[in-house]
Amino acid sequence: MRDDRRPGAVHFGGSRCDGAVVVPELFDRIFELSVAFTKEESAETASETLLPDRPISPHPNLVTATGLQALQTQFQEAREAYEAAQAIDDVNEKRRQSAVPLRDARYLTERLRTAQLVPDPASNDVVAFGSTVTFSRADGRVQTYRIVGEDEADPKAGSISFVSPVAKSLMGKSVGDVVGAGAQEIELVEIA
Repeated sequence: MRDDRRPGAVHFGGSRCDGAVVVPELFDRIFELSVAFTKEESAETASETLLPDRPISPHPNLVTATGLQALQTQFQEAREAYEAAQAIDDVNEKRRQSAVPLRDARYLTERLRTAQLVPDPASNDVVAFGSTVTFSRADGRVQTYRIVGEDEADPKAGSISFVSPVAKSLMGKSVGDVVGAGAQEIELVEIA
């Protein structure tokens, strides 16, 4: 009987797979891992899985001890969410559920890599990174904020970034100093 099979071809019951040596037990695993030939359900599915990277600030990545811990926690949460998404059987759903945690993990990895831990200020004589400042505005409002890194800033929770206009104007100032002008004038009342 003549064998007309080509060298380098693998045969499964009369069918032929050229150019690859496939062990039958591994075929399902290889097929599962291959995404090159997977058809997306729609253009929407594809766009949901190709998220742009979160922008990285051009400013130095100064962090407080609390801010560094928060970055580490967020990274761990993103990692766990990604690992949970990998357990999903449906390829398209797996991609959808993996997209955000993967993007966040890339961002947080970079932020942790570039983090510069700044110790709490040694003195409350002048405003510095990590200071908690209380100031009064020209309209009579009194506000208190801690000056922190960009990733941990949350004005509603009482913290502002060191690169915010208010924080920049207060850096190096002492109690009683006035910055700004007119309706934007603020007086430094307390440094803690």
